[in-house]
Amino acid sequence: MKMITVMLVDDHGLVREGLKIFLETESDLQVIGEAADGAEAAVLAGRLKPDVILMDLLMPGVDGVEGTRRCLEESPQSSVIVLTSKVEDDLVLPAIRAGALSYLLKDVAAAALSEAIRSAAAGNPTLHPLAAAKMLQEVGGVNKSTGTADQISPREMEVLELIARGLGNKEIGEQLYISERTVKTHVTHLLEKLNLRDRTQLAIFALQNKLFDS
Repeated sequence: MKMITVMLVDDHGLVREGLKIFLETESDLQVIGEAADGAEAAVLAGRLKPDVILMDLLMPGVDGVEGTRRCLEESPQSSVIVLTSKVEDDLVLPAIRAGALSYLLKDVAAAALSEAIRSAAAGNPTLHPLAAAKMLQEVGGVNKSTGTADQISPREMEVLELIARGLGNKEIGEQLYISERTVKTHVTHLLEKLNLRDRTQLAIFALQNKLFDS
């Protein structure tokens, strides 16, 4: 089994410690460095050459966008996962343009974070649906829904909110105490009612109609 090396960048020591404790329970993940801002991260990245860097965005001094750029200059083979508290409207696209591969929120499920790290190490991105939605809005080419929110039932609205927050069908079922099959049915009905093609389009609909806080 190939060990995936990880570097943590966050100005909150407790956040770094919590991430480190969790990641070290995974047999194929190893935390090899920690930094409190983007400048310190770049120095460490150049020395340690981690496979994956977990990067907070909002930090004093050098923030996560500039930190991402500097880290990748020092260690081009690293993959950066933005791991932040919310989808920052004005930082999603700059972070991706700086070279971040993935964009996740700190409330991501533990198993999903592990998989995102493994995917990043393999060069595959993972984007929170609202981050993907904001990116698509900025670059254009987003299909407009022909439906309206008043077509959606209360239960479908609950499912839509959890989709927009990045949960998969299994996690939605667990939160709402319904089967995964029932969740799939609700997702199908949402797509049909709103004339949309996928989950990211559903997240875009929620964003455009300001249905939930991002």
